[in-house]
Amino acid sequence: MITSRKLANFIRLALSYILLVILAIAAIYPALWILLASFRPGKSLYSKTLIPDHFTLSHYKELFTSPVYMFGTWYANTLKIAVFSMLIGVVLTLLTSYALSRFRFKSRKTTMSTLLILGMFPGFMSMIAIYLLLKEFNLLDTHLALIIVYAAGAPLGGTLIAKGFLDTIPRSLDEAARIDGASNFGIFTRIILPLSRPMITYMALTQFVGPWVDFIFAKLILRTKENWTVAVGMWDMVNTMQNSNFTLFAAGAVLISVPIMILFGFLQRLLVDGLTAGASKG
Repeated sequence: MITSRKLANFIRLALSYILLVILAIAAIYPALWILLASFRPGKSLYSKTLIPDHFTLSHYKELFTSPVYMFGTWYANTLKIAVFSMLIGVVLTLLTSYALSRFRFKSRKTTMSTLLILGMFPGFMSMIAIYLLLKEFNLLDTHLALIIVYAAGAPLGGTLIAKGFLDTIPRSLDEAARIDGASNFGIFTRIILPLSRPMITYMALTQFVGPWVDFIFAKLILRTKENWTVAVGMWDMVNTMQNSNFTLFAAGAVLISVPIMILFGFLQRLLVDGLTAGASKG
């Protein structure tokens, strides 16, 4: 009986590790292929070997020196949109979650239910309506339009998680500060924000990554080549058969991933803390 149980546990553990190895290979191999392809001479993404015969940096140089590809401009545009969307979106989400966590008002539960329901719908369902609104305000083909939409949509996805985190902060801290004469805004800035660094990190990362990699909405709004984001510009690189430079595309993909890898690498611990703490209570 004991032997059969040990055998069953061994088989279960072995199958688990085999599954994890398969999933790891499926996740790492495409990224490794793109990375090595960015150093491969020529334009074809296909190669008989995974590792190139010799490495070259010509594709990275061409991205910033070619008159055809405005990769530097696209990169700067995307960085600007992502940073401003992140800053405004985090502020809106924090203010909304703080109000729902600390104040009791008549439509509080209705507001939370509305946020939950609206968050279930995919964003592209509202794209036509948003497009018409932006057209009426003459905001098409502007970075401001993307920043407004990205930042305004941040509370839909992050408010309930942030509220769950704020609920874990003892209310006795608020009461002690209020006795000392602190206002609601003072409590928010001096007590809540310093204690919410893990949650702020989580919201900042998620709000940065969304605009950084978004293609559909940016392609809908931005028309001129100078205003494109890097996702739209890279799509244009391989959109036609006459312009299928896949190794150049691979080099651009590697450069896109650099800021995200750096942010996640340095802020991984705070990211995990913020996500788990926000999900513990709601």
